[in-house]
Amino acid sequence: MNTPEHKIGWKTAVAIVVSNMIGTGIFTTLGFQLVDITNTYSIFLLWGIGGILALFGAFCYAELGVNFKGNGGDYIYLKETYHPILGYLVSWISLIIGFSSPVALAALAMSKYLSVFDFTFGIPFSIAIIFLVAISLSFSLKGSSRFHNFFTFIKIAFIIILIILGVVLSEPNSIGNSLNFGNSWGKEIMLPAFATSLVFVTYSYTGWNSASYIAGEIDNVHKNLPKSLIIGTVFVTVCYVLINYIMLKHAPVHQLAGKEDVMGEAANNMLGISFGKVVNVFIALQLVATISGYLWVGSRLTQAFAKENRLWKSLSVNNKKGIPVRAIFAHAVIATIIILSGSFKEIFVYTAFILQLFASLAISTVYFIKKNQRKIFKSNLFYIFPTVFLLFSIYILYFTFINNPKESIIGLGIIAVGLILYLVDKKSLRKIKKKSTAD
Repeated sequence: MNTPEHKIGWKTAVAIVVSNMIGTGIFTTLGFQLVDITNTYSIFLLWGIGGILALFGAFCYAELGVNFKGNGGDYIYLKETYHPILGYLVSWISLIIGFSSPVALAALAMSKYLSVFDFTFGIPFSIAIIFLVAISLSFSLKGSSRFHNFFTFIKIAFIIILIILGVVLSEPNSIGNSLNFGNSWGKEIMLPAFATSLVFVTYSYTGWNSASYIAGEIDNVHKNLPKSLIIGTVFVTVCYVLINYIMLKHAPVHQLAGKEDVMGEAANNMLGISFGKVVNVFIALQLVATISGYLWVGSRLTQAFAKENRLWKSLSVNNKKGIPVRAIFAHAVIATIIILSGSFKEIFVYTAFILQLFASLAISTVYFIKKNQRKIFKSNLFYIFPTVFLLFSIYILYFTFINNPKESIIGLGIIAVGLILYLVDKKSLRKIKKKSTAD
């Protein structure tokens, strides 16, 4: 059992939340949104709604985290509240999508941002980066910590400096900008494209619940878990709105719409081609922390899942240094397969769709906690948080399915495969128990 000396405080927990949230989404999704949504109020509203949903979700996870003991997050909530099959499925999704897709998307985004140089960075580079990071995390916990902390420091410092420069520097008069504070926002928020854009936004906020996965390792969890989730989410929300403002301020719509490397385009206008390339390099470098964070946390969750299910037992093995190397490289291999199987946007959409679906299921478990069992929010007004979150989730999922049926069906297909594997796993376990009893 952990002693207080072995547990982390709220500051470390906040750092985990922030480093997991800030990654691929914020530097790539504005281009997809500007294809149909061009009013600045509409863009700010999208990111504001995303932040509020993440904050409401954080309130729910804070209550869930202190009621369900130990690490595991969604796995524990769904398994103990509904049925073990949902616990199995959310773990399967974590293995295939939840942690592997963000790794794939971050690696693809890295190659895109580095393409400003003469050398062509493509899929081979993306795959190589994933395995280099996986190798870096495989030697020791101390080495992994130093590696991750170094790139996390780069991430945070870069974001702060970028925001300061973007706000202070004048907009490029000769090129124009994307700022549009007209009245068209009223019509835009009624478009199906507004709901679809929320898919990209909610994915960008993925990670707001990350501290709940390690609730068992947080000191004074009743106080520090909600504190870390709320502070981390509010900080990231403010950063996201400011980063979008910077990109809109320093580049016209036609330069950004439909593109993935939108921050790179704005940086070139803001600082000039030479310094713009430097920004591209730092965007790529901060994505190393994203890859590292998802491989690190994902491998630990996969290891815990593997210990309880016969089909995945081999992924639960540690090396001599206590590192779950097999689980780390399982995520690396799956991320590689994802990269080879679809386009950036396609991967983005089905990943966001599935993660939104399972986040909604996990949030719904809060209704099973009785008022006298709640340890943080005592008032019945607490139910506003999960209700608003779930209503928006239904809205987002519906329009995502209508407007992106192919990607949505891919996501549902991945869930179906997990269901089949669950049945196979349980059938195999029953046979072993039956044979053991007979002997």
